[in-house]
Amino acid sequence: MSETHSASAAEVAAPHRYTAAMAADIEARWQDFWDAEGTYAAPNPSGDLAGDPACVALPKKFIMDMFPYPSGAGLHVGHPLGYIATDVYARFARMTGHNVLHTLGFDAFGLPAEQYAVQTGTHPRVSTEANIRNMKAQLRRLGLGHDQRRSFATIDPDYYRWTQWIFLQIFNSWYDDTAKRARPIGELVAQFESGERATPDGRPWGALSTAERADVLGGFRLAYASDAPVNWCPGLGTVLANEEVTAEGRSERGNFPVFKAKLRQWNMRITAYADRLLDDLDALDWPEAIKLQQRNWIGRSEGVRIDFPVHKAGDGDASITVFTTRQDTLFGATYMVLAPEHELVDAIVPAAWPEGTHAVWTGGYATPAEAVAEYRKQAAAKSDVERQTEAKDKTGVFTGAYATNPVSGERVPVFIADYVLAGYGTGAVMAVPAHDARDFAFARVFELPMHCVVEPSDGRGTDPTTWEDAFGSYDAKIVNSTGEGVSLDGLGVVDAKVRMTEWLAARGIGEGTVNFRLRDWLFSRQRYWGEPFPIVYDEDGIAHALPESMLPLELPEVDDYSPRTFDPNDADTQPETPLSRNEDWVNVELDLGDGRGTRRFRRETNTMPNWAGSCWYELRYLDPHNSGKPVDPEIERYWMGPRDGQPHGGVDLYVGGAEHAVLHLLYARFWSKVLFDLGHVSSAEPFHKLFNQGMIQAYVYRDSRGIAVPAAEVEERDGAYYHQGEKVSRLLGKMGKSLKNAVTPDEICAEYGADTLRLYEMAMGPLDVSRPWDTRAVVGQYRLLQRLWRNIVDEDTGAVTVTDAEPDEDTLRALHKAIDGVTGDMAGLRFNTAIAKVTEVNNHLTKTGGPVPRSVAERLVLLAAPLAPHIAEELWHRLGHPSSVVHQDFPVADPTYLVDETVTCVVQIKGKVRARLEVPPSISDEELEALALGDETVRGALGGAGIRKVIVRAPKLVNIVPA
Repeated sequence: MSETHSASAAEVAAPHRYTAAMAADIEARWQDFWDAEGTYAAPNPSGDLAGDPACVALPKKFIMDMFPYPSGAGLHVGHPLGYIATDVYARFARMTGHNVLHTLGFDAFGLPAEQYAVQTGTHPRVSTEANIRNMKAQLRRLGLGHDQRRSFATIDPDYYRWTQWIFLQIFNSWYDDTAKRARPIGELVAQFESGERATPDGRPWGALSTAERADVLGGFRLAYASDAPVNWCPGLGTVLANEEVTAEGRSERGNFPVFKAKLRQWNMRITAYADRLLDDLDALDWPEAIKLQQRNWIGRSEGVRIDFPVHKAGDGDASITVFTTRQDTLFGATYMVLAPEHELVDAIVPAAWPEGTHAVWTGGYATPAEAVAEYRKQAAAKSDVERQTEAKDKTGVFTGAYATNPVSGERVPVFIADYVLAGYGTGAVMAVPAHDARDFAFARVFELPMHCVVEPSDGRGTDPTTWEDAFGSYDAKIVNSTGEGVSLDGLGVVDAKVRMTEWLAARGIGEGTVNFRLRDWLFSRQRYWGEPFPIVYDEDGIAHALPESMLPLELPEVDDYSPRTFDPNDADTQPETPLSRNEDWVNVELDLGDGRGTRRFRRETNTMPNWAGSCWYELRYLDPHNSGKPVDPEIERYWMGPRDGQPHGGVDLYVGGAEHAVLHLLYARFWSKVLFDLGHVSSAEPFHKLFNQGMIQAYVYRDSRGIAVPAAEVEERDGAYYHQGEKVSRLLGKMGKSLKNAVTPDEICAEYGADTLRLYEMAMGPLDVSRPWDTRAVVGQYRLLQRLWRNIVDEDTGAVTVTDAEPDEDTLRALHKAIDGVTGDMAGLRFNTAIAKVTEVNNHLTKTGGPVPRSVAERLVLLAAPLAPHIAEELWHRLGHPSSVVHQDFPVADPTYLVDETVTCVVQIKGKVRARLEVPPSISDEELEALALGDETVRGALGGAGIRKVIVRAPKLVNIVPA
């Protein structure tokens, strides 16, 4: 008999059994009820979403998932893991007396919809909104308790109006290093106008032209456009942020080659906040691994900036400025290296090679200019990651110029090499080959001199030409480092650094400073499907902000959504954006309200990156319909303001994948800090507690060609796997449509119900650990729900079977232990162990037999309610309660029943167990000793021997040492 036929027969025999069909009916009914009643509506303290003052007065919980992207492929069972977890926690928080804000929107701008539009001609909005509708339906079926009034998508003009507004706040701000905060740009202008702050060239502010003033302010603005080295991806037709380039130097999306190019792009001056982004991590409740990744990305290091004089190819001299953390080794600097893109390179390259130039330095070229030009082409074709790979061969070329070591007076040749990057530090390094591995390798290739200035402690001697590698140690002594006015010989590294820094500062050729690995955030994309910049350019190319009254600046219709793409390997190309092809939109006549009347302007034709909308969405959840500001300050303060244990404020719990450790989290923190500095919000951090859920994995089966085959069609025979008779390989990996191993939540809901899916995903293992999906194991949680149902409802009649009798002692003890354990597990996001405890008490009731006492049944339903809300709601109402289970109080354990009636005490004689005694947990040492010595088994084991010592550890151990 088939399994389906067996199930049908069972349903006929027991018409009120909990089955997939009954689960579907229950779940649909209660989802409709929750929507109709606004069960999950969280009241604000004011505004259009204000509600019950008593609920507002409760402690608040703001619980969030990371923004989902509405994929056309829909959800597989791996996607809802985090959403179910936050829903369980939010339900628990409601039941423990909190006003809970839990909702979900959609991060809907970005490349996938645009690429789909290019392929099909479907407008990105059409496909994206269809995907959102499908995803909403799938998520609703899971019974997620979201406040739907607060949901939105980043593509809604009413939302991105405020994304554009925030961009303008950043554009119209500068970072005051003295006050350590952002301030309006108008305050900086006032300083220039009054003479309090000097202009860069010393001229009065009034003497500068409009363009000159714009250039000066551009050097301070937190959002600014500049010509700078960028990651250009011809295959995508767009530039990419450093974080969007893989370790192999290819685009994260599409896997195309990425090249260095110099283009005018918008940037965010996130580097101004580097110290605060580092320091404020300490107070956040984040995984240490994520904090470490952010610290490493920001990369703070303390050192010295040193100026090396260099002669220009024409008239005059210049300085090459380097940043180093090893100023104690300055006497050992024997050459310098500039990034190929360094702005000084062209100025210092002479017409001919200096007399006596080593042949290996020239690269075989007739002139320095030829050598530099050719080397620059080679470097431009490499990614930053590729250029900095330690294992690669060192390449470079002599510029033909010499600098002067400021402490030794020696002439040192200046090279360009691709292992130095223009965007890191100063784009120049002083090379100390004896004590730096990369410099050592470079010096070996180019036969450059090496001076030992840190005394080796491993017996290798002080002649670097005999060494196999560089030597550097903080425990060593400085040697060979005496010059005019300074000697470091005999000092340790720390003291030598201090002395050298003082000497450099006294002569005005160096100063102690802090450097960061963090670069400013490249904020332009040559795409269509993104937020338009609220910026226009006048006829002189000066950027102007649109007035707030002109927001939102909506995306126009275009015939061709795709940016112009090129041969992926053609680095000599330039971006061409889709928006630039809509001339009626680009070229406009506007009155910006600046008193200058209507003028002609050209709009910015780049769009914002997909990160823009997710930099502040937590704020809009709070006050989603506010037409006057992104969020009301009172509402923001209520949900996100600083409080005990959360000195920077923020969301109470933020759940998402660890893959966003740097990108989204760092960017969102930056935007929050700017808004905080400008007084728009009270929270300086967006997310107080971060939790990274693991991944649901699935087996991938591949045939002999390495092509994935449908997992559902694979058969297992004798430990091997076969697809259509052919043996296939099996490897645990990601779940996805392309891997042909995706299981949809709809399939599981249809076969078992949404509550079973919820339980299974939460029971698979610890939430932060990846785990393999096994459809065959889902049935275990289905049976748990069937037993729960059967303990309360008669499967034949549908009548509630509970009794008003008092529960017995064993049942009370099992129940309250479960309540205590589940409460702690829920608070700690240990949902797998919470389910195990619910299962244990449910099984106890099953084994006991007979009607379940009402007081036990009700508390069992309440325990299960956050995990399996549909069946809990149904049972709660069948038990006679008219109000929703969602807002009931979570059960509280009675301490009386948490202590075992007896514990087992082990009695040892000469270290061997001789007896086990059942004793009260509260027994004293004296009572336990007397009981043990009076036990017949113990007396027999002693055999009349005297006792030298008795060691008692009540209530679990007595150790007797005979005389």
